[in-house]
Amino acid sequence: MTDPNAIQPSELDQLPDRDPEETAEWQASLDAVTKAAGPHRAAYLMRRTLERAEGAGIALPKLLETDYVNSIPTSAEPAVPGDEAMEQRITAWNRWNAAAMVTRGSKYGVGGHIATFASAAWLYETGFNHFFKGKEADGSGDQLYIQGHASPGIYARAFLDGRLNEEQLDNFRREAGGNGLPSYPHPRRLPWLWEFPTVSMGLGPLSAIYQARFNRYLANRGIKDTAGSHVWAFLGDGEMDEPESTAALALAAREELDNLTFVINCNLQRLDGPVRANFKIVQELEAQFRGAGWNVVKTLWGTAWDELFRLDTTGALVRRLRQVPDAQIQTYQTRDAAYIRQDFFGGDPALVEMAKLLSDDKILECFHLSRGGHEARKVFAAYKAAVEHKGAPTVILAQTVKGHTLGEGFASKNANHQMKKLSVDEFKNMRDLLELPIKDSDFVDGVVPYGHPGADSPEVRYLQERRAALGGPAPARRVHPVAPLPAPAEKAFASFDKGSGSQNVATTMAFVRLVKDLVRDKETGKRWVPIVPDEARTFGMESLFPSLGIYSPKGQTYEPVDRDQLMYYKEAQNGQILNEGITEAGSMADFIAASTSYSTHGEAMIPFYIFYSMFGWQRTADQMWQLGDQLGRGFLVGATAGRTTLTGEGLQHADGHSPVIAATNPAALSYDPAFAYEVAAIVKDGLRRMYGEAAPGEDQNVFYYLTVYNEPVPQPAKPSVDGIDEGIVKGLYRFNTAESAGITPPANAPRIQLLGSGTAIHWALKAQQLLAEEWGVAADVWSATSWSELRRDALEADEALLRGEERVPFVRQALQGADGPVLAVSDYMRQVPDQIAQWVEQDWSSLGADGFGLSDTREAARRHFGVDAESIVVAALAQLAKRGEVKATAVKEAREKYGL
Repeated sequence: MTDPNAIQPSELDQLPDRDPEETAEWQASLDAVTKAAGPHRAAYLMRRTLERAEGAGIALPKLLETDYVNSIPTSAEPAVPGDEAMEQRITAWNRWNAAAMVTRGSKYGVGGHIATFASAAWLYETGFNHFFKGKEADGSGDQLYIQGHASPGIYARAFLDGRLNEEQLDNFRREAGGNGLPSYPHPRRLPWLWEFPTVSMGLGPLSAIYQARFNRYLANRGIKDTAGSHVWAFLGDGEMDEPESTAALALAAREELDNLTFVINCNLQRLDGPVRANFKIVQELEAQFRGAGWNVVKTLWGTAWDELFRLDTTGALVRRLRQVPDAQIQTYQTRDAAYIRQDFFGGDPALVEMAKLLSDDKILECFHLSRGGHEARKVFAAYKAAVEHKGAPTVILAQTVKGHTLGEGFASKNANHQMKKLSVDEFKNMRDLLELPIKDSDFVDGVVPYGHPGADSPEVRYLQERRAALGGPAPARRVHPVAPLPAPAEKAFASFDKGSGSQNVATTMAFVRLVKDLVRDKETGKRWVPIVPDEARTFGMESLFPSLGIYSPKGQTYEPVDRDQLMYYKEAQNGQILNEGITEAGSMADFIAASTSYSTHGEAMIPFYIFYSMFGWQRTADQMWQLGDQLGRGFLVGATAGRTTLTGEGLQHADGHSPVIAATNPAALSYDPAFAYEVAAIVKDGLRRMYGEAAPGEDQNVFYYLTVYNEPVPQPAKPSVDGIDEGIVKGLYRFNTAESAGITPPANAPRIQLLGSGTAIHWALKAQQLLAEEWGVAADVWSATSWSELRRDALEADEALLRGEERVPFVRQALQGADGPVLAVSDYMRQVPDQIAQWVEQDWSSLGADGFGLSDTREAARRHFGVDAESIVVAALAQLAKRGEVKATAVKEAREKYGL
């Protein structure tokens, strides 16, 4: 009798069953296997059947997890070309020198990490010997994102091949003397070696995805053939907890980035202990990556395990490996054979019988030493499978032991991330294990020696021959000899000098108009890379859609809903715009890849990334620091800027502090232009400095940050003032005086200097009128295009003074002889203009929008923060009253008159 509560097949699947009898036979077969051979056999058959279906392209949901075994069985592993014994010796030298370098440096208290490279040595060495293409090969070579904590091993290899010397190794983490090595991969500190900063965890994997994507972008746009470039990202299993690490997995799969491989060192430990103490990080990552559409290769167990798997005729071993949590596997690494027999094998009769066939030495070999990530043959097989896989990116999950070969005091211990040195006895044990020809007498006064087989040794010759065959040293950063880009036609910039007449134009609109003209330039137009996180229409950029196209490797496979409109949504395989959706982190990763293309690919690209001002520096400042480290060039544009211009959006959209954060980045040239002609002058100078003929002593490896506003106002013509272009670029010039503004102040009228930036200059200009007409005060108005550049120049002047050189800061030069006190105002917190206060000789005061933003009209918000024209008037009168130049009662009268 049918159970009325049972779920019927039609409830499970909306597809009609065309042959219920056949379906019943399949189900009965599964029941029979379960009854006769047990549920594990039934599960095994189902998994193999699903794998066959997936391989045949049958549309079924993918398996998210496979057994806790290697994806590539030993019988299917390809032979490793070359001399495995030689590569073993090379790796031994690198292990030794990495540990020696950190230990020798520990006496200075500068720290360092030993255990990470010890676990990952073969992951790197196999790549260097057989896969990683250098910069001297055809194309651009491979892009290597090295795990930051593994940097001592990379330095050790560079020492072996002659690119570094002992003095440099001894100056690891001691750079002030000029011949040191940075702690981690920092291109700005060691620009001939490192390409990509990675130690801010999570940014490496995110950037690697967008780098691989940008490689395809260059190829699809016909700018550079990048087919020979492969992106390799070396990551830690603990690092994958960072949200940025997995934020773009779907993008990589969606765009079929088979030019990308993640190598995740699964040593099961993060900085303080196990990554997943009660769970299995490898299985979790496998499910996550498979679910996102990646090809997953697991390299977990070494060849010592082959005997155990041959004995596993019931599947009990595989089941047990799936059950044991990571923290217990870590414990096995430190316990004796008796403990492992009892805890691992003792709970299942089949495993008990298996253990009887294994010696203690065999058990210890398997559980202490034998991991897939520690064997060149296993790693080679995984890498070969990755580079040969087409249609999807690959992740290799390589299991290792953190602190491998460093001795019992290090291997798999929770504290090994903080352990910075080995004792002499531990080094001698390591030497014996690695079979290195280092004598006891080489340890002079207890100092561990560096080891080197000799510049003409078989090891060094082999290493250099392998690298020559692969296209030269790696990692390596190259800045190819590239001719400066020609300057765009002057008319693109000059068109803003005449102003907009009576037409209201916001500076955001002015910037977009400028870019529209620049991308049409015959010489440099194709070099522009517009990047926007799903707000192009907010910034008035939709007019670029049909002319430039939105990049998509698939082109446009549909008819857009707005196809009959002039500014329709156009995607194209050679599209120029990168419209990333709602991801500021992804957009910044795009920007970093494009901004460093001059080095990575020898192709100078000009990225501009336009974003809601509040969601730039506040949200992705870490990536902007990464950008500075990676020596990127381009334009960051914080649109809808300021705390009071974005009406109605409220606290989290009201940006009053981005320039403060920007000022902390040494590579950022931060500007807050007030007028369209200033925007044009700054962009023109940025193109010259970053992509053209930089002046002597100018650092080209900078990026520009411009704040632009959504407040439409008439744009004035560029004043005919001597040195105005210099003032715009350096940060300050006098826009007008009371007299040139058409104001006739009384004879001997008190005078004040009003400094405004961005949209605040319009309040200052109104205040200028009120001060003259209602209070008999003459005010000159200055445009402060960059508070931070003024400060940077002043700091350099202070440094010159310490060297005995006399230099006057530009801000002091500009204001020299200006009568009266100075009152500065901006749409940002007072800390922004106050950056320059100590270098201004006149009496100083400032106004700004401090505190949280709020929703209201612009006028109400400005009155709330005390930065509107009337508030400026009151503040100006207060300054003059302190000096005795106006009556003290005038301040009270003004306050009452304006309702303050």
